[in-house]
Amino acid sequence: MSSVETEKRLQSIHNIPLGTLCGVGAGALWGLVFLAPELVRDFTPLELAIGRFLAYGIIAFVVIIPRWPILTSSLDKQDWRALFWLSLFGNTLYYILLSKAIQSCGIALTSLVIGFLPVAVTIIGSRDKEAIPLITLFPSLLLCCAGAVCIGWQALRAPEATHQTSMGLLWSVAALLSWTTYAVGNSRSLARLSTVSIHDWNLLVGLVTGAQAICLIPVALLLGHLKHDLTSWGRFVEVSTAVAIIASFFGNVLWNQMSRLLPLTMTGQMILFETLFALIYGFLWEHRWPRPIEVAAFTFIVCSVMTCVSVHRKHHRDLNNAATASHKSGV
Repeated sequence: MSSVETEKRLQSIHNIPLGTLCGVGAGALWGLVFLAPELVRDFTPLELAIGRFLAYGIIAFVVIIPRWPILTSSLDKQDWRALFWLSLFGNTLYYILLSKAIQSCGIALTSLVIGFLPVAVTIIGSRDKEAIPLITLFPSLLLCCAGAVCIGWQALRAPEATHQTSMGLLWSVAALLSWTTYAVGNSRSLARLSTVSIHDWNLLVGLVTGAQAICLIPVALLLGHLKHDLTSWGRFVEVSTAVAIIASFFGNVLWNQMSRLLPLTMTGQMILFETLFALIYGFLWEHRWPRPIEVAAFTFIVCSVMTCVSVHRKHHRDLNNAATASHKSGV
């Protein structure tokens, strides 16, 4: 192993704290997304997706247009295909499904299902080269599951219409599958790309997502949507623009930075912070303190992430020690 490779391995340890901090920031910003469907309940999930991502696309277009010729020259057909599918699964489709789930069964139950994202992503990431064995992550995954169960316990036993709860669960599971696909694909795309910065990749995703939003406008018109009074439209524009800037723009920047600093098995754990902050914002929206079982859920989630971070730091330390020893013996 060359000295450059050894140095990169040694530096990777110091990337874990920074990557974790970026994950916390992304979760704090993305958690606000769960409030948007409650703030404008008169609008359908399709309308919410169009508004948010049209604003995101416009912002991305304005920022990226001066560097467009240089940036596009470094992209091939595979990159554009990746941008299309990542925009669809991570933004357009995911947000429609998430909004539908929240409006059907509320923030708590939706958060329960989305809380299983770390489990799904970590299981997939455990197959990557030099990834931590899945058995080593078992305590962290177990804590993650315990936290998710606690989060939804109150919602599951609350007296709700059976049909509404069942449909909400189905929408939540669909959103879970959609974002799992995005999380895995985005991490691997960023690892493969070396000529595109994280900031530019975020803008490209926003541009493609904005184009998808434009294509959805005729669909909304055919379904008889977009019929609201002026006051409702004003509130809708405010919420859509705020979510686009805070969550889509700045949140995605932090998430992409984290995706390059952390291994895929650890990337999945970071989405727990979105669940955590979504619940906090939900409590503020409902003007109440968390119940004891919800406090237990917070504890499980934090312990899950901290356990995962500890395991990864130990794993990277062992790899770096082995690489250093191999380099010295080669010298």
